[in-house]
Amino acid sequence: MQRYKVIRELGDGGFGTVSLAIYTPTGEKVAIKKMKKKFLTWDECVNLREVKSLKKLVHPNIVRLREVIRENSILFFVFEYLDENLFQVMKTRKDAGRVFSESEIRWIIFQILLGMAYMHKNGYFHRDMKPENLLMTNSACVIPSHVQHQQSSPTSPASPTPPLPPLTTKIADFGLARELRSRPPFTEYISTRWYRAPEIVLRSTTYSSPIDIWAIGCIMAELFSLAPLFPGSSEIDQLFRIAGVLGSPTPSNWPQGAKLLAALNVRLPAINPVPLASLVPSRASNEAISLLSAMLQYDPMKRPTAAQALSHPFFTGAPRFDHLSWIASTVF
Repeated sequence: MQRYKVIRELGDGGFGTVSLAIYTPTGEKVAIKKMKKKFLTWDECVNLREVKSLKKLVHPNIVRLREVIRENSILFFVFEYLDENLFQVMKTRKDAGRVFSESEIRWIIFQILLGMAYMHKNGYFHRDMKPENLLMTNSACVIPSHVQHQQSSPTSPASPTPPLPPLTTKIADFGLARELRSRPPFTEYISTRWYRAPEIVLRSTTYSSPIDIWAIGCIMAELFSLAPLFPGSSEIDQLFRIAGVLGSPTPSNWPQGAKLLAALNVRLPAINPVPLASLVPSRASNEAISLLSAMLQYDPMKRPTAAQALSHPFFTGAPRFDHLSWIASTVF
């Protein structure tokens, strides 16, 4: 750790403390996560889910783990540093009365889905998607050079593509990540409540990657309105918030949900669904509402995969963004 100079603390969580630091040989800024648990052996360190997943996941939209250091039984993760997280960016926009344009939202969600598609393809799901775990910088996203210069693709534009919004977004905090091949039962209560998929709210132990898609849908809706879509104050309130938008879960729209409700001895009144278009600002396009509706479905089997979502008309049919599907097919 002698090569790093800690500048200030950035945040304190249940598992560790994150600080801004300088890598003294180059002056580069980094983020250092100091774990609260003591690690007596190196084997304990390398077997951590966060270490195992991040060593395998190298992608422009996933935060990069530079190195892992263990000193005096204390474990440090050294990450690339990004200026702020999406929660902070949304708060700044809300305080200033500046909404996100649909083009900005499209680019942010596109990057999140790119990282998520890569993660799922490589056998992991995140389990804790929320604005605080999406790191951002105003510098432009670096698209691999072989993508930039591949002009022979039929989906690439004939003329130079317009510049992408300077809002690079990267997925962070893999402390709760799971391998898709892991066998249930899984932990019941994971992820922050407001972004928790209904199967998690109803304590399913057999959930998988669709919970990440639900969370991305919640984040996308929040980008439009600058307010959380399902701000539940408790588990039961969270369930009622979701039902207040999607309507009550039924055996026809979600067979597993009916069984989960029965197992918990929970009975919901008959609640009619509310059109998502009425809950987000009118500037949201029909394609945006369509993608939101697809991701925010009760039945996890009906939600699109991250790769499928990247091919949605919200991305492929948008003026100035029709080249995004070409980038997606090349990057992940």
